[in-house]
Amino acid sequence: VSEDCSSYRFRHLMCFALMFCVVSATYVPPPHSTTKPGFPVPMNTDNPGVRKAARFGVYRYNNSSNDLFLFKESQINKAMVQIVRGLKYMLHVEIGRTICKKREHSSLDSCHFQKKKSLQQMLKCYFEVWIMPWLHKAYVPIALCH
Repeated sequence: VSEDCSSYRFRHLMCFALMFCVVSATYVPPPHSTTKPGFPVPMNTDNPGVRKAARFGVYRYNNSSNDLFLFKESQINKAMVQIVRGLKYMLHVEIGRTICKKREHSSLDSCHFQKKKSLQQMLKCYFEVWIMPWLHKAYVPIALCH
């Protein structure tokens, strides 16, 4: 009886494994499905989520720099997003020095770029911004500018 039972289980297990392999081998994701969990995909640099993530990166840069003036994003050159317990944005952004001093302004939207040649400065940055919308949190683990 035990041989029959174990043989029966073995056959069921083999049948399941074979069926799994056939289904896995023949499964093709739909053409519109480009985002897979854990795999970075390119994003349009005009995407509102990308722009918001770039702004978080700029906030991080401004909070850690010793410059008297605020910087803001002038151009987003490349954007990728990865789905990992939220959205992780990987951004290549150019930022420029504005006319707004750090202690006087709260909104970057109203800050214009420096007009004086001696005060103009542009930096190329790489930001990684991890956004967890359901927690209303954004974390910038990497903000490298040069």
